[in-house]
Amino acid sequence: MSRPLEGKLAIVTGASRGIGASIAEHLANKGSDLALCYTSARSQQSAVALSEKLKAAHKIRALVVKADLATPTGASELIAATKAAFSTAGKFQIDIIVNNAGVAYNDKIPDIKISDFDISYKVNVLGPLLLIQAAQPYLPTDRSGRIVNLSSVSAGCGFVGQSVYGGTKGAVEAMTRTWARELSENCTVNAINPGPVLTEMYASNTDEFKRLIKPFIEHTPLMAAREGIDSAEVVEDAKTSGGRPAYCSEIAGIVGMLCLPDSAWCTGQVVCANGGMLLGTQ
Repeated sequence: MSRPLEGKLAIVTGASRGIGASIAEHLANKGSDLALCYTSARSQQSAVALSEKLKAAHKIRALVVKADLATPTGASELIAATKAAFSTAGKFQIDIIVNNAGVAYNDKIPDIKISDFDISYKVNVLGPLLLIQAAQPYLPTDRSGRIVNLSSVSAGCGFVGQSVYGGTKGAVEAMTRTWARELSENCTVNAINPGPVLTEMYASNTDEFKRLIKPFIEHTPLMAAREGIDSAEVVEDAKTSGGRPAYCSEIAGIVGMLCLPDSAWCTGQVVCANGGMLLGTQ
């Protein structure tokens, strides 16, 4: 089996479930060691279970770290714990960072709460920024590093109720382009922009929100549900939702592609991870 990331170290935030867990598994399958970051106490059990599973299945090293990246000290605590676990003979290098952790609060303009705005920008924007700031001294110096940020089609589609969430993802895309220039001797920096994905976050959306995005789903080339391939539940749901969401593994595959040595000539880009919901350049 090809293991093109053998010997690399990747940090994945929001790694306890959903897209983050799938990304971690995909990178482990390619040979990467992992630092899996989670925030809430309720995620500890799933994060530890994932770590043990990946170590056994892929013969890699995996560390689980509880850190709230929305706080001023969370990122430095994550990097310190990772350094303590993975330093060898005084040497420590972070090869891959996947900024996956995020929150979403959907409300129309009259109902937007300052508290939701604050936590959204702290988790989705400030957290990744502080993590890169803390990690920068430990990035490679030969351009071999990889940073992948999780954006969303919400940054470009203008979905009703996503003034705040879409704004945070637009900020992520802007930082991606800036970091691609500032860190060009260290690593490539790209973002991906998933649409609906089969996760707890997507399932928590209101019926009204799902109704409003149905036309987008119906016109997304790869979201047509397939009998005999997709589960009966997914096929049945597609009759009312307009199509199927992405599977977490499909998002993870695109992240993994951007982490390979072969992606070295791609940086500062927002790469499609939405089945064609959003077409063309941004």
